[in-house]
Amino acid sequence: MKRYIALIFITLIVLGCASSKPILYPNQHYEAVGETTADDDISACENAAEAAGAEASSSSAGQAAKNTAIGAGLGAATGAVGGAIVGSAGTGSLIGAASGATAGILRWIFTPAKRSPAYTNYVNRCLTEKDYDVIGWN
Repeated sequence: MKRYIALIFITLIVLGCASSKPILYPNQHYEAVGETTADDDISACENAAEAAGAEASSSSAGQAAKNTAIGAGLGAATGAVGGAIVGSAGTGSLIGAASGATAGILRWIFTPAKRSPAYTNYVNRCLTEKDYDVIGWN
């Protein structure tokens, strides 16, 4: 049972970290080169953007720490209130803080990272210069 839970958790993390890609309009150039070449060109433009210093995601470990701290603080406060009602504010606060911290880190893991505007603009321009028509990102 523990294996299945771990497998599900790892799968969710991988899916949560999946990056978005540009959507190309099937213009004359796209139709001429085909999907495989277009995918290769997308990868080349993404690599060029990263080589130029644009990061794909603006998310950071600092955001994870912030979410964890906020979650722990809110959890501790609500846990203390709940614990005070049943006669153990300290224990309730500790349980709430642990639960809140866990919720905060999970929120960071499963919240899609915001794409860096510089990265998006770089990839869009690179693809436009290769005669593709970017209509959005998915």
